[in-house]
Amino acid sequence: MWKNQAFTVTHADDGKFEGQGLRPFFEYRDLGIKDGTKGKFGAHVIRAVPGMESPAEWHSHDLDFQMVYITRGWVVFEYEGPKEHGGGEQILREGSCVLQPPGIKHREVRHSDDMELIEIISPADFDTMDETAP
Repeated sequence: MWKNQAFTVTHADDGKFEGQGLRPFFEYRDLGIKDGTKGKFGAHVIRAVPGMESPAEWHSHDLDFQMVYITRGWVVFEYEGPKEHGGGEQILREGSCVLQPPGIKHREVRHSDDMELIEIISPADFDTMDETAP
């Protein structure tokens, strides 16, 4: 009926967080976008696992689009590149939004125990590569 997409609705009270995501110190709740777009896009809520910390490992992602919006708490990311172009540490707090360009080297340095964010990506499935510090 609709071109390349299905109508989807998810509700917070029906959703469940799972720990099988990319990072063990985060839990992920799928928002149903992957199935609705046949894998072209993905979206999920990510929240911190209280008491767990990031090992702050540099990495990059092979994707076309990655947007992060902080809904609760705070998180510190570090990005490659000069400070005037967004490089270095960025402290993101409730209401902060970041568009991470494809392939940018970055790492999650630390976060609050109550940190929660929404991430939208394209495609839904992508590779992550370990990187050396820039």
